[in-house]
Amino acid sequence: MKTVGLVGARGHTGRELIALLSRRSGLGLVFASSRAMAGETVTSLAPEAPRELRFEALGPQEVAGKGADAVILALPNGEAAPYVEAIERTAPQTVIVDLSADFRFDGTWVYGLPEIYGRERLAGATRIANPGCYATAGQLAVAPLRDRLRGPVHLFGVSGYSGAGTTPTRRNDTKLLEDNLMPYALAGHLHEREMARHLEIDVRFSPHVAQFFRGLLVTAQLEFCEALTLEAFEAAYREAYEGEPLIGFVQGRPAEIADGANANGAAIGGWTLSEDGRRGAVVCALDNLLKGAAVQAIQNLALALGLEEFEALA
Repeated sequence: MKTVGLVGARGHTGRELIALLSRRSGLGLVFASSRAMAGETVTSLAPEAPRELRFEALGPQEVAGKGADAVILALPNGEAAPYVEAIERTAPQTVIVDLSADFRFDGTWVYGLPEIYGRERLAGATRIANPGCYATAGQLAVAPLRDRLRGPVHLFGVSGYSGAGTTPTRRNDTKLLEDNLMPYALAGHLHEREMARHLEIDVRFSPHVAQFFRGLLVTAQLEFCEALTLEAFEAAYREAYEGEPLIGFVQGRPAEIADGANANGAAIGGWTLSEDGRRGAVVCALDNLLKGAAVQAIQNLALALGLEEFEALA
């Protein structure tokens, strides 16, 4: 049994991580850090958790001193570094999976999106940067054809308000979101830069938040170097993701929010071509809290520790 600690356990993703860890035979949650819920039983937030486990208010050195085999950091952007530094001083062998954006641009960390960038890089890795939710959907929608593209890729994204976290903002205010669609960060979004870096192509991304709680989709508009047939367009995705249990395909229509919400994997569909075959569109939907965060973290952690990747996921 590999021991796992969770920092940032109170958030939406933290709750999903506790539930997923409770279903794994080779991973055991041994501590969950949340200052806001310190002293409360973890089952009060996630009924699947071990009954004896209580939330703790742990600082970076206290987390490092636990000596867990792995620590998952589910903290807001900009807050991971003190925990990483403490672990590297005290328990450098501990595997860290960071769900923030803090290390996604650091070449010394492994960027963990197994379906695209491979699993061999994750085997034995101790520092893993978990991709963003939009960045996961966008890359899944683009990667199979990235070598046949010309010009920038244009991505239109819509997410449920859980993606804005638990701290109150306009983007998770249900009254403001009622009967509304809220655009934000229309140039230079963090996930735009993340996708461009790892796909090694030019990306334009327009995110929006809607009034539903969970799930997201990305519509990708692609221009090709040479004309494609519809059969070849779709076949590129089926070949790229053949044998991937968490990547599914929607037939006869584009993927929709409902195809990804509450699912551990992603759904791709809606392949459409212009008359000349030089421009195409495709849609990817997933759950921002699951394949866009918690499920992917469990995949990455299992691969790093040499455990079965898809137990309780597929």
